[in-house]
Amino acid sequence: MTNFIPIFPLGIVVYPGEDLNLHIFEPRYKQLIKECHEQKKAFGIPTVLDDKMQDFGSLVTITEISKVDDKGEMDIKTKGGKVFRILEVIKSVPDKLYSGAIVNYPDTYEKGNLELMRKVMNGIRDLHKLLKVNKEFKKADEDIRCFEVAHHIGLSLEEEYELLGLFDERQRQEYLKRHLTKVIPMVAGMEQLKEKIKLNGHFKNLPGFDAT
Repeated sequence: MTNFIPIFPLGIVVYPGEDLNLHIFEPRYKQLIKECHEQKKAFGIPTVLDDKMQDFGSLVTITEISKVDDKGEMDIKTKGGKVFRILEVIKSVPDKLYSGAIVNYPDTYEKGNLELMRKVMNGIRDLHKLLKVNKEFKKADEDIRCFEVAHHIGLSLEEEYELLGLFDERQRQEYLKRHLTKVIPMVAGMEQLKEKIKLNGHFKNLPGFDAT
């Protein structure tokens, strides 16, 4: 399926199912949001990396316009939808301040490996314990999808975007597992370093070395 969508490029990755709050202040995007809300249409948020708009993004629907001030600036609540790929950017749209794009929607495989997801979730809990972060996940481990936890494991923007471009849930699970396998020892090492630094200057009860 191919269609035209208005686009709102941002330096973030929006995942399917994600709740996202935005403050809208530019005239072109105030127009975009007003029209999409009135017509109950979705718009696209393609990711911007290194000042360049990337090919992939997510459809977003407006769930609430929370506030409109005297200047027409808005606080809105949105929810991420399916992932799209840009085929062509339409920079100038008749009678519109904003741009658009011709997009399609890649086929996806959403059934993951249950045991692998349990390992991913155990890794996330280990990471959060090291970081002293208290985060509750309300679903059973096997019911959680990678997109629901990807923002909670310290991925860079580039890594979050790479994950968005994986269309098989099993590939996404492997991606998160590899990241956790890499980052957990690094964080554990930093914690040990912090403890070592804290002890510096304290009286130490150390055994002597017998050189005889």
